[in-house]
Amino acid sequence: MTREVWIIDGARTPRGKGKPTGALHEIHPQELLAQVLGALAERSGIDTSAVDDVVMGNGDHNGDHANDIARMAVLAAGWPIDVPGVTLNRFCGSGQQAVMFAAMGIAAGWQDLVVAGGVESMSRYGTGFGNPLDAGNRRLRERYPLVPQGISADLIATLEKFDRAAVDAFAARSQDRAAKAIADNRFSGSLIPVVGADGEIVLDHDEHPRPGTTADSLAGLPPSFARAGAKVREPEGLSYDQMCAKVYPEAGEIDHVHHAGNSSGVVDGAGALVLSSPEYAKAHGLKPRARILAGTVAGAEPVIMLTAPGPASRKCLAKAGMAIADIDLWEINEAFAAVPLKVIRDLGIDEDRVNVNGGAIALGHPIGATGAMLFQTVLDELEHSDKTTGLVTMCTGGGMGTATIIERI
Repeated sequence: MTREVWIIDGARTPRGKGKPTGALHEIHPQELLAQVLGALAERSGIDTSAVDDVVMGNGDHNGDHANDIARMAVLAAGWPIDVPGVTLNRFCGSGQQAVMFAAMGIAAGWQDLVVAGGVESMSRYGTGFGNPLDAGNRRLRERYPLVPQGISADLIATLEKFDRAAVDAFAARSQDRAAKAIADNRFSGSLIPVVGADGEIVLDHDEHPRPGTTADSLAGLPPSFARAGAKVREPEGLSYDQMCAKVYPEAGEIDHVHHAGNSSGVVDGAGALVLSSPEYAKAHGLKPRARILAGTVAGAEPVIMLTAPGPASRKCLAKAGMAIADIDLWEINEAFAAVPLKVIRDLGIDEDRVNVNGGAIALGHPIGATGAMLFQTVLDELEHSDKTTGLVTMCTGGGMGTATIIERI
């Protein structure tokens, strides 16, 4: 018999611009995550020596992010040395998957208190990140000619007939909603300031949003993936666009509509949640904020790559015995504008329930950390607007999607 899983609390850093001039660039990602762990322990009042595991998502695993960053962050945070840590990679869904794996351990009765989330300092990426998804496996490439995600997003837009005006309008709305949320302090419930080695605050607000962005101002930006799409790749002798057309001949010529302004922002950040069994929480005076009702993952065709959030969401709703109308708030990660637009269309979701405080286009997408941040965004908003249920879903590399439903307590 499975047990309920409770969310006790969450904390996240601001998202810093993912470039050497970004405010968080000088902070080692281990230390960034360690500050989140420290804040979580203080806010929730947990006994860190009782934490069964620290499960963290990360999309890089090279350079500063290498060698099980979860365990290194536990040590950097000064937590007891008998607290373990494990790091996983489900591409962009890594942080969300970390939370779901932690929930599984608690639901199964193997664990009682787990901290889960993720971290990514994209400004500190080394040369290892950005290698082909197939890692040079030519036999796999013959079966699935994987292309960069931006080109997959343009393929979705082409097939769904989302033109430049549609994706730019969605991006402008994300910026507008984020600006209003920031002005109303909608993120303050989870946000913690990041401090430097001298104890001085380095960043206390999300650094990536561009308030005042309009569809007209975005219209002048050049497409980001047209040149890459047209370049012939060896040994195939085909361009990425031609690889897409080989799998999806009905697409014809790829319409490259995505650019920096309607794609997720490159940022640094970390976030985590405290999860507990009800029995442990009651015995130790921990007050829950929400329960996890269901979580699922799904696969989809890997060349188009980014279409699995819809199937994952349907699967998750079925597991929970719920309908689309039962979800008060949706967080659909804005990897590229075409991704949430397709989920909204396929599932028939009311747009006023989706990403009501903006998304990754405005705020940024720190790969491994984003999932944990989305849980906090939707939970804070459920409390603020006095609503009950939220669904978080993300697309990931390789043609997968993650989905989780939470219910406010």
